[in-house]
Amino acid sequence: MEQYKQEFIEFMVESNVLKFGEFTLKSGRKSPFFMNAGAYVTGSQLRRLGEYYARAIHEHYGEDFDVLFGPAYKGIPLSVTTAIAFSELYGKEIRYCSNRKEIKDHGDTGILLGSKIQDGDRVVIIEDVTTSGKSIQETFPIIQAQGNPEILGLMVSLNRMEKGLSSNTSALEEIQDKYGFKANAIVTMEEVVECLYNKECHGRIVIDDKIKQGIDAYYQEYGVRRD
Repeated sequence: MEQYKQEFIEFMVESNVLKFGEFTLKSGRKSPFFMNAGAYVTGSQLRRLGEYYARAIHEHYGEDFDVLFGPAYKGIPLSVTTAIAFSELYGKEIRYCSNRKEIKDHGDTGILLGSKIQDGDRVVIIEDVTTSGKSIQETFPIIQAQGNPEILGLMVSLNRMEKGLSSNTSALEEIQDKYGFKANAIVTMEEVVECLYNKECHGRIVIDDKIKQGIDAYYQEYGVRRD
């Protein structure tokens, strides 16, 4: 596992973003883990978060793209901090862009914030986590309406590796199949377990035998099928 991935997993635990226990998701599923990206609230946390996203994006998509698009609302700070990190880490100026929930008709008009997407721009979409693909369904036509951009792919922080409500493929796989662009994550839950199971993280064991059993049982029922 790459060093930045291990550091990111420990960072999620340290920031109280990734928790283990028993949580009821919006889908009604009872999950042994929960991720809340809204817990990244300080300047230092956002700076580090942007660096992890930038490293993952660079690994999967390189530097040959123009715009980071962060869907409203959580994607807005993600696109900003990652654009800053990309400039600092790789010396490449990437523009940020986000959408508004409502079109503004005065001042900086339109549905977009930040840089306008131009004809021919190469775009990477950035989100916290994708469980249903609903936000992509909403933002894909917005991006496509800005001339003739090329969407290179999507980057999220965590791949939950569980099947959707109506298929046996994950949300990221569904996005790839439906829209034709790649969908990647900084880390997968498989990597999280590999990193944390019976290993000390910030002075404690985060995934012990009991929690590991709960995770295994959850994926036995909801995990994506592997051929």
